[in-house]
Amino acid sequence: MSKLTSSARSEEYAQALGLIVTNAGVLSLIQDAGRYGAFNLGLTNGGPADSLAFYWANRLCSNELNSTAIEISLGGLELTAQVDCVIAVTGAPMPLTLNGQPKALWRSFLVKAGDAISLGFTPLGVRCYLAVAGGFDIKPSFGSTATVCRESVGGLNGDKLVKKDVLPCQAVSKADYRLKQLMLPEHEQPEYANEVKLHTVLSYQHAHFSNIEKRVFFSSEYQISKHWDRMGYRLQGRAIKADVAGILSEGICYGAVQIPADGQPIVLLNDRQTIGGYPKIGAVISQDCAKLSQCRQGDKVRFEPISMSQANNMFHLNLRRFTQTQLISYA
Repeated sequence: MSKLTSSARSEEYAQALGLIVTNAGVLSLIQDAGRYGAFNLGLTNGGPADSLAFYWANRLCSNELNSTAIEISLGGLELTAQVDCVIAVTGAPMPLTLNGQPKALWRSFLVKAGDAISLGFTPLGVRCYLAVAGGFDIKPSFGSTATVCRESVGGLNGDKLVKKDVLPCQAVSKADYRLKQLMLPEHEQPEYANEVKLHTVLSYQHAHFSNIEKRVFFSSEYQISKHWDRMGYRLQGRAIKADVAGILSEGICYGAVQIPADGQPIVLLNDRQTIGGYPKIGAVISQDCAKLSQCRQGDKVRFEPISMSQANNMFHLNLRRFTQTQLISYA
């Protein structure tokens, strides 16, 4: 699937108004909640690496949780508004300015036509999410706008954002804006750290790892290697050995922990391949995968074993907390 030039990409949305990219930053991607039901076509899920921050950005804009937003990695994104709109930025603490004036994350605010939005580089964490009231109006690919660059699907012709891209969005009136001035209380905002605990459910292949190997795995500290991206995180630490060199290729779940021949674990994330042949010792739960996605080279992780029922309880407790946390209206 070929990728359009920047000028061709702009022409596709030439009649639309929204936000214009003036600097695309390190890696900025159009994302919705993800692409599901397409594994049989060889297409992975994509979607936001830090789903919690993504969902909060949409809630702050009074959007459906699946609304299309921008995932910004490390920073550097600059946009100019063509219309009055409401935006919210959540996630890693990237310095946010509007026309050069600092703005707080984790709250929605009005952007007027002609305003310049700028995100600096984060000192901690990796990813931020910028949502706009009504969501960005991007044409879905295979049922989703989620961008997976390796597969050239989603977003603006399956690619990262580049300078002069136009991201169509709804204009809002001042009356609409007053209804959408929302903020997440500081004590409810996620904390980002360079040390993360990854709760892990053992896989059915754990029998290929001896009790000693499993004990080493769950008692060791690992560091993020230089090989980390949306596809997965390669770790460095005590090597783990299986009693098989490989298995027949099979489907891979989100959070799967593969153990390749060198014994260094790989945690697979949103843009993972759909099948693989390395033995898997377990799978990291989704909320901890989101935390892992905010780590970078040198950060530390530990694995902690939990049962399937414990994982289910943790999921529903986190979901309940998200749905019951009340946003605050501010003037």
